[in-house]
Amino acid sequence: MNAIEFDNIGKLYQLGTVGTGTLSHDLNRWWQTKVLGHEDPYLKVGETNDRASKGTSGFVWALKDISFNVAEGEVVGIIGKNGAGKSTLLKLLSRVTAPTTGEIRARGRIASLLEVGTGFNGEMTGRENIFMNGSIMGMTRAEIRSKLDDIVDFAGVARYLDTPVKRYSSGMTVRLGFAVAAFLEPEILVVDEVLAVGDAEFQKKAIGKMQDVSRGEGRTVLFVSHNMSAVRSLCTRGILLENGSVGYIGTTEDAIARYMQKSEDNQHVRIVDHVRWSKSYLRIDNIVVNGTDKDKSEIIRGQRILDFRLDGYAHSNCKTDLIVILRNSFDVPLASLYSGKYNGAPIIIKEGSFSIVRKVLLPKYIARGEYVMDIILKDPLAEYHMGARHSVFLTVEGNCDDNCHPIDQGSYGFMGLELVADES
Repeated sequence: MNAIEFDNIGKLYQLGTVGTGTLSHDLNRWWQTKVLGHEDPYLKVGETNDRASKGTSGFVWALKDISFNVAEGEVVGIIGKNGAGKSTLLKLLSRVTAPTTGEIRARGRIASLLEVGTGFNGEMTGRENIFMNGSIMGMTRAEIRSKLDDIVDFAGVARYLDTPVKRYSSGMTVRLGFAVAAFLEPEILVVDEVLAVGDAEFQKKAIGKMQDVSRGEGRTVLFVSHNMSAVRSLCTRGILLENGSVGYIGTTEDAIARYMQKSEDNQHVRIVDHVRWSKSYLRIDNIVVNGTDKDKSEIIRGQRILDFRLDGYAHSNCKTDLIVILRNSFDVPLASLYSGKYNGAPIIIKEGSFSIVRKVLLPKYIARGEYVMDIILKDPLAEYHMGARHSVFLTVEGNCDDNCHPIDQGSYGFMGLELVADES
């Protein structure tokens, strides 16, 4: 049985104005729809929701022709670039706003966590907000009271339970909001990107709770996130939104692959394009990582050696430090390599064309997911950074075997990258 059904959903917005528009538009709409029984004439004016291009119409479809079903107990990840319509879709499901066209059918109570502080009254205490949200969902005070200790313990706000929510930090507010949504036993749990506000420990707890809710308790979860590792580990199916329309519906892996491929096809960005140092005595013409000069590189299962080459031109003899930093999708450094004056090994470059070739051994227990590797050439005599910095986006496809404990996207353990080869 389906828990959620989206039937030809569309949402039209008018750009550049606040309110309903002009009196003439309102009268024309009323005449066409109420008197003549025709379609709304302004719905035909809207353009595709492509935020990157300027349109000629004052109306835009944030969502258009959205149709799909979600089965009971299914965990569906909704992905897409910023402005694709993900949050709008969840707001329609949560009845924050109404669709312009189509119909949404949902069976069961819906708990939504769409943004920090959703559904909370800042003047009320945390305890009062818990009871208020539970009442809105149709629960009795006895039912809410039986879950109160679990909610407070999960959110970690026991000390501040009787403090007005307006004095909570954004992280505390998200913790409490998620705990209320997860523990008050809704049939449908809707979670937007807000989990990114919490720390790594809370994100792990939240994802674990959503897994328990869906797999152990058979409830339905709609999850929006830009963290592909979380989507991959949590969701059983993926929906890719593109400019307000459904681009793909299928397995989580296929949806993520199509999303990443779309991003790569749209960019075709080289890692470096004749970037000069501020001192102008060293020029980097090209950087190749794992055989490609594009800013995305995939690391397949079992591959731990990452090779890169830097080609450039030196206007005079010089020395440089090489710094490599591996960061996770939360921008937290996980590992680094420093080849320079602090370990007695600066790189000597002679005047003219040069190439720097290195092979770096990645951490053994790195988990699959999205990472960023910074490659930095730095003047060893400069107190602060002076040089060229380039970032490479890495997709790790499961280096860790089944018996290891991976360093995943939420870990804060810092390690050193190992230099395998040193050839110049």
